[in-house]
Amino acid sequence: MITTDHQGNLVSVTVFGEFTLADFKEFEAAVLNDIQHASPVSLLVDLRQMADFTVDVAWEEIKFSRQHPHDFSRIAVLTESQWIAWSAWLSHAFVDADLSVFGNLAEARAWLSEGR
Repeated sequence: MITTDHQGNLVSVTVFGEFTLADFKEFEAAVLNDIQHASPVSLLVDLRQMADFTVDVAWEEIKFSRQHPHDFSRIAVLTESQWIAWSAWLSHAFVDADLSVFGNLAEARAWLSEGR
C-alpha cells in the first residue's frame, strides 16, 4: 500500500508493507500528472515501512526511470536498509536528478527545499 501527497512540485510517497505493481502504477499516475503540470518534479520516497517489493516493481521502476530521465530535479529516498539505499543509487543511473538517501525525514525535507 502507498500514500501520496502533492505540494507544488513535490510529490511525497510512503510505502507500507509489500510494494506491488498496482502500488507502482498508482505512483506512476500521480507523478505523471504532476510532471505534466510542474516539471521538473521533486520526489520524497519514504521506504522505511516497506517490507518487500515484487520483482515486477523493480522492472517497472527501471522502465519508468528510463522514460523520464529529465523530469525530476531532486529525489530523496528515506530508508534504513543498505540494500534499498544501494538499489536507489543504481536507479540514479537512469535519471539526471540529484538523488540522496536519508534516514531522517527532517533532513530529507531540508535537502529537498534547498533545491527549490
